[in-house]
Amino acid sequence: MSSVLEGVSRLDRRLDRTLDRANSDIVLIVDDVPDNLSVLHDALDESGYTVLVATSGEAALQRALQALPDIVLLDAMMPGMDGFEVAKRLKATAETAHIPIIFMTGLTETEYLVAALEAGGVDYVTKPIKPKEVMARMGVHLQGARRARQEARQAGQARNALDAFGYASITVRMGGAADGRLIWQTPLARDLLMRYYGTSAPQTPEPVLNWLRRHLAQAERQIEPPRLAVEFGPRRLTFRLHQETGDGDGGGDWLIVMREISDDAVVEAMSLSFKLTAREAEVLYWVVKGKTNRDIGDILGSSPATVKKHLERVYAKLGVETRTAAAGMAMNRIKQLHPQFEG
Repeated sequence: MSSVLEGVSRLDRRLDRTLDRANSDIVLIVDDVPDNLSVLHDALDESGYTVLVATSGEAALQRALQALPDIVLLDAMMPGMDGFEVAKRLKATAETAHIPIIFMTGLTETEYLVAALEAGGVDYVTKPIKPKEVMARMGVHLQGARRARQEARQAGQARNALDAFGYASITVRMGGAADGRLIWQTPLARDLLMRYYGTSAPQTPEPVLNWLRRHLAQAERQIEPPRLAVEFGPRRLTFRLHQETGDGDGGGDWLIVMREISDDAVVEAMSLSFKLTAREAEVLYWVVKGKTNRDIGDILGSSPATVKKHLERVYAKLGVETRTAAAGMAMNRIKQLHPQFEG
């Protein structure tokens, strides 16, 4: 068994480098019994697999997140965190949710086997472990995993390309144990969701989830729903819905395309055009957007009285006397410089 543990140490060091997925499937074995690890490790290693091992539930979660194995062989009964809990956590984490899990169990009662499948397992083998049987079961599920990885890679390349054009995308899973979870996102989407909502995968922001559920509750789901928009200062984030896959009753994985629209350039243009300070330009921007002094104060973190003073200076610089006249003059200038602006 010492040779196996020494191998684990070497493999841990290799995790910082790219694992050779093109020529070898990566298997994570999770078992607290050294003899079980040794038998499986040697058989899989001789068959050309790259083998990682973990002797506890906590170590399994860490190693799975580090290495993203192609398949997990998971002991059901372990001290501390058992295999059922490990499986649930793997399936609840966006990065590892796709990995097929085969349970290894000495418990053959129906209730335990059902519990294994309900926890996220795709299959199970009973102890004592027979390596040939394990590899036969693995082969079936690895074929499906390879196809899923290829499809996800192709889809991911296309979606990541959208980031370069300012479009971000996420996939939200509806229905089943992962209902409402964010299971995929582009790098730009991750940054936008953190900035606007302070959330990260697998959590879908509540307003976005409510918007999606309202759409799914509609009878005419083939009609694209109104876009969701959220404002963050002079920036706003819009969400547009596309169905990627579905099961016909509102379930499945839903692709949502996001785009951030920034009016920072509009604020800067007003500042230069009317010789306003940065804060005066911001106040005028929100006047154009129809906000009251109280609203503007809340947005800018100042009092309505301070907003009123800024606005009085804006009136003087524009040569107008009313809010309506200031907004009209600003809108005319904005339309000349930024025709796409929405007031």
